Amino acid sequence: MRYLVLEASAAAASCALLENQKVLGEFFVNIPQTHSQTLLPMAQGLLDTCGVPAGAVDFFAVTHGPGSFTGLRIAMAAVKGLAMAAEKPCVGVSTLEALARNLAGFAGSAAAVMDARCGQVYAGLFSLEEGEVRRLAEDTALSILELGKLLPGLKKPVFLVGDGAELCYNKLLEEPPPGPPPEEWLRLAPPHLRYQRAAAAGAAALAAWLRGEEMDAGALEPVYLRLPQAERELLKRQGK
Repeated sequence: MRYLVLEASAAAASCALLENQKVLGEFFVNIPQTHSQTLLPMAQGLLDTCGVPAGAVDFFAVTHGPGSFTGLRIAMAAVKGLAMAAEKPCVGVSTLEALARNLAGFAGSAAAVMDARCGQVYAGLFSLEEGEVRRLAEDTALSILELGKLLPGLKKPVFLVGDGAELCYNKLLEEPPPGPPPEEWLRLAPPHLRYQRAAAAGAAALAAWLRGEEMDAGALEPVYLRLPQAERELLKRQGK
């Protein structure tokens, strides 16, 4: 089983080509460039480097959210186009589950967090045990302090992973939740494992594929968790 994965849910962008559980190649950038200019050239460059034409890919995968509204749409449009042209199915996976899979092999718990602005984060909670990543709660958007109230109940240590990890870590050290001091049980994921990576999303995509969750490109939809900023501002002006 060979599959191409695209990830552009935040500032970093990446693509990975995998065969079953083996990563054949991955391109990753974490610089302030427009994903619409970098993502497809990266994907094509990766396929060319690996000597694999798009038609030889069995399915295409993408992190479908939460994340940047623009980034998610760019990655999803790219995957839809590739899948339609190759007449192959798609798989969409949670960005937060993909982040937690960066820590497969760790022991404890993972809080995958992405900066959602306005004092909130997108968060997903997972257990890390015996090389497996298991979901503990549905993805949600909440304040950092609300997240902090959930973390002491998880198996220790708790690793923060994602582009919101350092933000949450500093905030919870400043305003700790009830219980033992966070310094005793809260950890930051290592920098090289902290950000969204297509290869880790590939592990989630393969699991979804094996569960039979593939779909036609037209059925692939983003999962935002909250309304876009323009809609929120409109509702605010309307007093709703």
